[in-house]
Amino acid sequence: MIKVVTAEQMGKIDRLTTERFGVPSIELMENAATAVVDVILQELDGSFEGKSAVVLCGTGNNGGDGAAIARLIKAAGGEVFPLLLGKVENTKGDARVNFDRLIDECRFAREDIEVSNQDEINEFWLSRRSSKNKLGLIVDAVFGTGLHRPVKGIFELFLDSAIDYFHEISPPPLMVSVDLPSGIDSDRATPIGYNFDPQVTVTFTSPKLANVLPPAANEQGKLIVKEIGSPQELIDETTSLTFLAEAQDVRDWMSSTAFSSDSYKKSRGSVLIAAGSKKYSGAAVLSANGAMRSGAGIVTAAVPRSAFSAVAERVLPEVMVREVSDTEVGTFGVNSYGGIEDLVRGSHTVLVGCGIAMENGVTEFVQTLIARRLQPLVIDADGLNAISPISVEGIEEAPLILTPHIGEFKRLAGIENEISDDKRVEVLRGFAVDNQVICVLKGERTLIASPEGVVVVNPTGNPGLGKAGNGDNLAGIISGFVAQTVVARDSMSGNDVEEEVFGAVVAAVYVAGLAGDIAAEKFGNRVMTASDVRECLTDAFRSI
Repeated sequence: MIKVVTAEQMGKIDRLTTERFGVPSIELMENAATAVVDVILQELDGSFEGKSAVVLCGTGNNGGDGAAIARLIKAAGGEVFPLLLGKVENTKGDARVNFDRLIDECRFAREDIEVSNQDEINEFWLSRRSSKNKLGLIVDAVFGTGLHRPVKGIFELFLDSAIDYFHEISPPPLMVSVDLPSGIDSDRATPIGYNFDPQVTVTFTSPKLANVLPPAANEQGKLIVKEIGSPQELIDETTSLTFLAEAQDVRDWMSSTAFSSDSYKKSRGSVLIAAGSKKYSGAAVLSANGAMRSGAGIVTAAVPRSAFSAVAERVLPEVMVREVSDTEVGTFGVNSYGGIEDLVRGSHTVLVGCGIAMENGVTEFVQTLIARRLQPLVIDADGLNAISPISVEGIEEAPLILTPHIGEFKRLAGIENEISDDKRVEVLRGFAVDNQVICVLKGERTLIASPEGVVVVNPTGNPGLGKAGNGDNLAGIISGFVAQTVVARDSMSGNDVEEEVFGAVVAAVYVAGLAGDIAAEKFGNRVMTASDVRECLTDAFRSI
């Protein structure tokens, strides 16, 4: 997991890199510029030959990065046109050093790179329109982490002029933002007004909140995080409890649950899924099949008697199905627990809620499973409605894992008002800590919160996952990952149960989203189904 930081925390990391570790701040700026140019070269197939670039700069440190980037592009053989909104004499510190170097080494006259009004901006772009060389690159280095108010006036015009030119050119140039797109507040998920909207954003050391939280994160193109010389020790010292999930988290989980030469079905994790009803048999099928495809050794679907045939006929042949006494309307009831008690004792993880419907007796059934749990319990869908507002508390020995979408979460938390994008992380964090649960808040950039207050942002997934059945899929996949973790605990050391289970949940959400991304590539967002996503799990695992 990659730690996500605020602007203040990032500033402290930069400062301590110089004060404690002796790395000059000008060296950090040079490293940042080099990192951006490296990314640009990768995007441009390794060469600036035949391409011209415009680098838009502000007077702060982000602009200093831009001045260094322009110099490095020139040194690499590119035609470059740096453009500073302001005067070089108004730049300070490392930014001033880099503007002076740009002028001296690249032989620019100050008046050639400075603009301060609309006429000068228009004159610059008019000269670009009459140039024989087509523009291949626009670099946005106007505002960085220091921006906390909307971009307006001459600044908005400055950036808009580049966007207008971008839309005139065919093929369009590559647009790259440095650290953050100008117009984004680094500490907020909600855009504060104007946004540059690049194809690529290169940020440094650690991602900022706006780099990873939607909707701001959706306006940054591809995010690339580059190291520029700050020691990992300083990042680790930062008090942030927000992280970005990455493929390495899945690789770590796969290593900790790796198959051995003597593996057999019970050593791969046993999952019990109490799901379905006469009305909603498909949810049991999807969740059970998802758990099976996740790598679990044994998956048993316990379903109400009236749903048995519908489920048994459609699950994967490897999934076992047990019928359980039900109510007159075909749901689990007060007496249903007795029919699965032996399965509960023999399982490493239990999932309840998918398609169970909210009828008389269902709440009592769910509450009994919670009260008598001996292992991690995953609760989804109507299982969540059965305990809303939440009146149970997780325990370390047998964690509760809740998987709500935003509507279910609000019912769980007893929240009536809308939760703003800026507050989503903190509200979820407080809920998980107060109730000592692991909570997966499904949606765009799904969030996973731990009882200790850690919140992980998942970067995988797409709008095609917002269809019926994908929540059931995910619940099954999470259950399968957790079961494999629980059964592997005997060979682990040093971690608490909750920490291990939390890592499994993070990995499961990442893989499920990645499978969704692969399904979207194969079938398209519009037509992909939950079953398509499940069948793409194989490709997701292979790609990691």
